[in-house]
Amino acid sequence: MSFISSTSSSSSSDFSNTVEFDRLVDDYAANHLPHILIPQHSSQESQLNNDIENAPKPKRDREREKGHVQLYNDYFASNAVYNDNQFRRRFCMRRSLFCRIMKKVVEGDQFFQQRRNAAGKLGLSPLQKCTATIRMLAYGVSPDVVDEYLRIGQTTSRNALQHFCQGVISQFESEYLRKPTDEDLRRILHQNELRGFPGMIGSIDCMHWEWKNCPTAWKAQYAGRSKTATLILEAVADQDLWIWHAFFGMPGSCNDLNVLYRSTVWDLPEMANFYTRYNTSSSSKDKLFADQQAVVRKDVERAFGVLLARFAILQQPALAYDEDILCDIMKACIIMHNMIVEDERHNYTRADVLRRYYEEDRPQRTAARPGPSTSATVNNNEPFEFNVGRQPNIDFNAYFQRRIALRDREIHSSLKQDLVEHIWQNFRHNTAE
Repeated sequence: MSFISSTSSSSSSDFSNTVEFDRLVDDYAANHLPHILIPQHSSQESQLNNDIENAPKPKRDREREKGHVQLYNDYFASNAVYNDNQFRRRFCMRRSLFCRIMKKVVEGDQFFQQRRNAAGKLGLSPLQKCTATIRMLAYGVSPDVVDEYLRIGQTTSRNALQHFCQGVISQFESEYLRKPTDEDLRRILHQNELRGFPGMIGSIDCMHWEWKNCPTAWKAQYAGRSKTATLILEAVADQDLWIWHAFFGMPGSCNDLNVLYRSTVWDLPEMANFYTRYNTSSSSKDKLFADQQAVVRKDVERAFGVLLARFAILQQPALAYDEDILCDIMKACIIMHNMIVEDERHNYTRADVLRRYYEEDRPQRTAARPGPSTSATVNNNEPFEFNVGRQPNIDFNAYFQRRIALRDREIHSSLKQDLVEHIWQNFRHNTAE
């Protein structure tokens, strides 16, 4: 019994010692250890931390009215800070054309109309939204870049871009992305006849737009020779850089012939043939024809170059995930490109030539002629006719016969030889014998 009693007494003493040790450890960890591991701040640092904690929170008000006033005074006031040339360079168009586009888009879409919110505060002005969109299209920048100056958020900028492109398409597509009329055909045919190519209505080619955010499941289909996903634009342009035909959205793995077979280029006036690139031979006639053809083939390349220079968003890899949005952006850029061409065509080098043509030949061109609408352009004293438009009831047999005729090598070779001879007769004096 004495042994058991002494053992119990010893155990109680050990337990109390353990509890006391744990208490000392907890007190040391709570009161002394933090001062050893974490250095003490000086009084200045403590004061700075207190100032940061007590600093007022940033304003949530973007001061949108201030952004509108500054934008108006900089570019749209009667005595604006930046002149017309600076406006043209930064907006890719003249001020009058910009205001015309903005007015039409605002009338057709409630998104651009300035309204008050539930608190009675005015929202963004149409000027701010349209300017943000044009800046993104012209410079290819993200919505955050235009936020600081225009006081417009990222989400609003993206929505404005989509609504603006759709508004431009709905308001101006029928006028600025259409088949050429009789008057247009006469002007185009006259221009190209002076260049030695009677009957030519334009140059056709394709360009690729990289699609960075193409869905992974589609990348193999949209990847071409560059191994990156792209979308193809097929276009027909004339010497004035006007784009008469645009077909966009084909996968980048397709070649030019694949795009041509699926394109809507067949809706243009009936064409006699496609003149492909001519291989140079030792003949002087063939060399002259190849040189002249290279000049006119550059029309569409120049149009692509000017289009990309005006709207840098088409030079950057596309970031949208939806193909329909990319189609709207591309079509809206082409429409505005044509509007700029119309607005500035009078400044072109050959404007005087066309002006004399219209002044001298108008009586002949406006003479009444029976039958379908035709062109009065004359080649070797014979009228060159173009049927315009499509019949209400399409004859598919005639359509397929036309496709077959376009692929007839014998007809193509015969027409090309005639054109080579025509070029030689009219331009051989420009070559060194």
